[in-house]
Amino acid sequence: MNKLIIRKVAVLGAGVMGAQIAAHCANADVPVILFDLPAKEGEASAIAAGALAGMKKLDPAPFAAKDRAQYVEAANYDSDLGRLAECDLVIEAIAEKMEWKLDLYAKVAPHLKPDAVFATNTSGLSITALSAGMPVEGRARFCGIHFFNPPRYMPLVELIPTADTDAGVLDGLEAWLVSRLGKSIVRARDTPSFVANRVGVFSILAVLHHTQRLGLTFDEVDLLTGPRIGRPKSATFRTADVVGLDTLVHVLGSMQATLGEGASGDQRDPWAAHFITPAWLQALVAKGALGQKTNCGIYRKQGRQIQVLDLHLQDYRDSGGEVFPDVEDILKLKNPAEKFAQLAAHPHPQAQFLWSIFRDVFHYCAVHLGDIADNARDIDLAMRWGFGWAQGPFETWQAAGWKEVAAMIREDIDHGRAMAAAPLPAWVFEREGVHAPAGSYSAAENSLKRRASLPVYQRQLYPDRVLGEAPDDRGETLWENAGVRLWRRADQDARIGIVSILSKMHAIGDEVMDGMLEAIARAEAELDGLVIWHAAPFAVGANLQQVSEACRAGQFDLLERMVARFQHTAMAIKHAQVPVVAAVQGMALGGGCEFAMHAAHRVFALESYVGLVEAGVGLIPAGGGSKEFALQAHALAQRAAGGDVFPYVQTAFQTIAMATVAKSALEAVQLGFGRAGDDVVFNAHEILHAAISRARAMAESAWRPPLFNPQVSVAGRNGIATCEMLLLNMAEGGFISAHDYRVAKAAATALCGGEVDTNSRVSEQWILDVERAQFVELLKTDKTQQRIAHMLETGKPLRN
Repeated sequence: MNKLIIRKVAVLGAGVMGAQIAAHCANADVPVILFDLPAKEGEASAIAAGALAGMKKLDPAPFAAKDRAQYVEAANYDSDLGRLAECDLVIEAIAEKMEWKLDLYAKVAPHLKPDAVFATNTSGLSITALSAGMPVEGRARFCGIHFFNPPRYMPLVELIPTADTDAGVLDGLEAWLVSRLGKSIVRARDTPSFVANRVGVFSILAVLHHTQRLGLTFDEVDLLTGPRIGRPKSATFRTADVVGLDTLVHVLGSMQATLGEGASGDQRDPWAAHFITPAWLQALVAKGALGQKTNCGIYRKQGRQIQVLDLHLQDYRDSGGEVFPDVEDILKLKNPAEKFAQLAAHPHPQAQFLWSIFRDVFHYCAVHLGDIADNARDIDLAMRWGFGWAQGPFETWQAAGWKEVAAMIREDIDHGRAMAAAPLPAWVFEREGVHAPAGSYSAAENSLKRRASLPVYQRQLYPDRVLGEAPDDRGETLWENAGVRLWRRADQDARIGIVSILSKMHAIGDEVMDGMLEAIARAEAELDGLVIWHAAPFAVGANLQQVSEACRAGQFDLLERMVARFQHTAMAIKHAQVPVVAAVQGMALGGGCEFAMHAAHRVFALESYVGLVEAGVGLIPAGGGSKEFALQAHALAQRAAGGDVFPYVQTAFQTIAMATVAKSALEAVQLGFGRAGDDVVFNAHEILHAAISRARAMAESAWRPPLFNPQVSVAGRNGIATCEMLLLNMAEGGFISAHDYRVAKAAATALCGGEVDTNSRVSEQWILDVERAQFVELLKTDKTQQRIAHMLETGKPLRN
């Protein structure tokens, strides 16, 4: 079919999911009409309008920038259905009730464009049964689409076709979701709960079962099922509180209805006896203790103390819990095979718990692989993208020794220790694993399946890989030191270099600066352009450890030279004789932000968190960040009546003094960390492709480096004094400390060009000298040194 073009989207249902799906479409510059029931009184579309207003208060924010909300229009089913004819994609996201959805389909179907795609967002209802509610001629353009909450941040979307869904329509929708909305797609079969929820909810059931069986406490289990085993920090029971205990009960009820004891013979799951809601969970929901949204659930907060429900006491107690030392030691083992063998053999309940929850999930996935997923890779990636697991179940099993773990599972099944008596499928014992360079195993087809070959995936040079899959092409190394690697992908563009920072968290120290300068020199001599790219984070700033050591040794002359070299490196990026493109994803803080600001162009992943945060450690931006904001203020003032530079300096001053971090790439551009012409790519896996393409386009289009500006208009003394008036008010109100005042005044001094007359003209180098001098003077203070030491020790800022 032709390329799927989506100019406008309608979302039916302004609940939590529907409203946030609408917000994310607006983030991607796709206007949306958000429908809901008409209000019983007042404005007819007040329900949808209320959902829009509510989203502006949520944290994390559904909207990537505040102005995105204006691209979502509120509507209602009574007066606005005719507007569906404007929409190329309609996403239905009302409550999970089959009869309600079918009734809505009958109401909206006459108003749809003939070529519109209609997708139902459901976490488990039969897509085939729902498609029966569509006109026969519309069923080819109907499918299931399952977003995960919150839709902006969770990468997984499951696409579920019916037998009638047109393959070209599904391909087009997948490509649009991947590139326009930045989603990671798993094509699921039309089976109960699809892929991720089928495995993820069973995993929760296994935790519930073994927690009760072994007499463990909820806080104890959360210590075991979080980062120690590669799961999110919220682990199991804290996650349940965040999601909502009523939601968990609903999901468990759906699984019970479709797969449990009462399900039909062909649907009934071998684990059906465990698809039940525990009495204690039902009791919490019955009394309105629903978790985070009611401030009480499995956990509650009493003053500053977190308390947890203790089933042994039948009451709440202070949360604590400890991991048994032997178990802690086992979990630290690097060898997965050794780790699982020791967990299975150790008698402590915590060890038995961990082995049991892994064993039962492995068992469940093996039995159901042929029913619920096209291949093992889809299950593993679904769990990583939808539930935040570091590794999927099959990856974990294969890493621990496929045949050895299979034998351990079979022994536990034979001795009645597993949650179900279903035998492992024969294919398990015929293989060495499920992932191989040639593909991932499909139980339904008894073959290895390669990845999807849609053209959109050619943009992902380094997609998420599963353990055992063919390794990525690392490209050709052109030069390397301890700080950076200069390389290229000749298959993409042999004359565009890629420079990747190698340090931990991509902190910028001496080796990185030396390496970056060498990479730029080599690119100028041998290449047409340069891209700064590596996996997130982009860079967390200067190497504070090096700074701290020099402070303790009193080597302030050395520190002054180090800052000068940082400035020199940033200016080399800006004035390189080939275009330097920064491909930014994740955190770009402090010096990392300054490197990005000096690039000729930026390609941002949407989820880029960018800021000049030096104030948090008692410093100011001195790698050219203050200078860049002064240049921006000068440029804006030149276009304004009167040419007054201070209003633009004041905005930058507040950004720096408050250590403001942009919470998206769109905010980064609005705050001045990027420029209006920068690219914002929604799928982070595409930014390297986009950055290489951008560097090539710049090289081919007469791009030239900017000249050094010798005549920058600055706010001078009057600007500094005005900033100080703001600070005095804050200090008198007790909002800032004396040292906060000193740091903020230093920022104002750098932004205003130092103690010169207002509207003086100075050079870029002058401003660099001012910001460097202010930075070094702050380094000499005890309180700044204390802040740096505290940050290195705790990872948190110190207010002193």
